[in-house]
Amino acid sequence: MSSQPAVVVDKLVKRFGRFVAVDGISCTVERGEIFGFLGPNGAGKSTTIRMLCGLLRPSEGAAWVAGFDVARQPEQVRRHIGYMSQKFSLYDDLTVEENIDFFGGIYGVPSERLAERKAHVLALAGLGARRRTLTRLLLGGFKQRLALGCAVLHEPPILFLDEPTSGVDPLARRAFWDLIYELAAVGQTVLVTTHFMPEAEYCHRVALMYQGRFIALGPPAELKRRRGQATMEEVFVAAIEAEEAAGR
Repeated sequence: MSSQPAVVVDKLVKRFGRFVAVDGISCTVERGEIFGFLGPNGAGKSTTIRMLCGLLRPSEGAAWVAGFDVARQPEQVRRHIGYMSQKFSLYDDLTVEENIDFFGGIYGVPSERLAERKAHVLALAGLGARRRTLTRLLLGGFKQRLALGCAVLHEPPILFLDEPTSGVDPLARRAFWDLIYELAAVGQTVLVTTHFMPEAEYCHRVALMYQGRFIALGPPAELKRRRGQATMEEVFVAAIEAEEAAGR
């Protein structure tokens, strides 16, 4: 396995007209790490993810994913990542199995590998008995796990999850994080955005985002210790207050 970091971000900026959505952020994500972007809606998390996936071109700065420049080599970036959006990107009128087959084609999974990978996804999602069920009939937690399975169908080394636990109940959210741990345990790098503060505790490191900037970055336990706070919500509130007091 390469010792090169999975993701490198250097002073990345994204503007939409006069509005600055992402304002000069920098970080490095190591292979096998679970890295979280934590912040309220509108903080710039999803815009950051879309730039790192090669879906949006940065206005300034640079970023490399799996060693590829996101601005100059977006196609190579997309071949080395899995992406799960907050809307799950599934087709409700297809069965579970048909969705897997469809994404297998999109990701170019060789036909001789597809049956094995399909079996893996069905087991990962706990949907073996529901493989012929229409996707729209699945409960939210099952849809969520199916979307994750489709995102890793082609065995990408780096996985981007954009608000993946929105709209699911706490039990489904916890089960989903168990799956993320399983992926990281075998060396997959996971970058995840969330506005649920307790989910920061599940990440190896988190970047707290506010108004397009990183206002704190580090392991959750270290951030709590450094600021003398008991929870990540308290850490986040204190970090925002410090930013506003400094006039930033």
